[in-house]
Amino acid sequence: MNYSNEMGPKLTAWAVNKIKRDYPGDVALLIGLQGCAVGGDGHGECFDHFVPATERGYALEQEIKIAGINHDLYPRDWARCERTASLEDSATFCLAEGEILYSRSPEDVARFEALRQQLKKNLANPQFVYRKALELLDDAMNLYRNMMFEERLYQVRLAAGYVFRYLLNAALYLDGTYSRYHQGPLTQAARCKELPGQFEAYYNAWMGAKTTGELKSIAHLVIQSTRKFIAERRPAAEEPAFSTNYSWLAAWYSEMSLTWRRLRFYCEQGNADAALEDACLLQNECNEVAEEFGLPEMDILGSFDLLDLVTLSARATKIERDIVAYLAKNGQIPPKYDSFEDFLEKNP
Repeated sequence: MNYSNEMGPKLTAWAVNKIKRDYPGDVALLIGLQGCAVGGDGHGECFDHFVPATERGYALEQEIKIAGINHDLYPRDWARCERTASLEDSATFCLAEGEILYSRSPEDVARFEALRQQLKKNLANPQFVYRKALELLDDAMNLYRNMMFEERLYQVRLAAGYVFRYLLNAALYLDGTYSRYHQGPLTQAARCKELPGQFEAYYNAWMGAKTTGELKSIAHLVIQSTRKFIAERRPAAEEPAFSTNYSWLAAWYSEMSLTWRRLRFYCEQGNADAALEDACLLQNECNEVAEEFGLPEMDILGSFDLLDLVTLSARATKIERDIVAYLAKNGQIPPKYDSFEDFLEKNP
């Protein structure tokens, strides 16, 4: 390892000797990282972190500040290394690029290298990185929802910055690579073969934004662009497992049929308030059913018009008929009775 400062090799030797002397069985590995130094200060090169083997090994952790330069000797246990390999810990470069400076045993080295290979395997798995990209997109969208109720400029700017971080990581994972926090986002983005549309332009706009309104608008645009980007890269082999519990769907429809009837009644009466409430209930229920059973979108609320409830009623009725036809196609015909006597005859 070539250090950019003279102190590096001496500090590495000190750490290795301390482990051998004070923690011979308690520390599995000492890991260094190239490329994290700031202005040649050797940060990360003499050591970045260690892997404790026992609870006692955590006591090795300390902050060492020499000549104004801080060197953080901190623990990343095996469980965290495993999370890193599974892309659950975003500091992937610590595993992908970590250099072993000290090892307790060949078995510890083999375990670390196996996790490094697992990380590479996961990054090369289209289904795996697609799922992780969706998780990061969800994180960004949740952060954006909170942003919309925040008015302090520094907090909105911070939230938008993390929106970009999550979405950049999603793009990097889909590209089969990982983030390097010690490089700027634009430098990392340049490593991607493909990025969400206008990603770099949106990032530059974020850096130049002066108001909360600008920042919120930029965050919305980059999320929208990345959603489209991720959706276009859904692996062909990734087929969702939709429910085939048609008897449950039939029972659901029987329960909800009263809501459809009630909606039609309120529309006929011109009661927009009650009709809209039932339409919202139906829309929510239909959204969940469509997702679970892989059904086409069922747009009820798009037809709501305060001055034209007839269109809403017709649209809801059309969707109800489609559901009944889908049930019939799958052998679930909801029972109907012409009268109470008819019901008694068939249900003695």
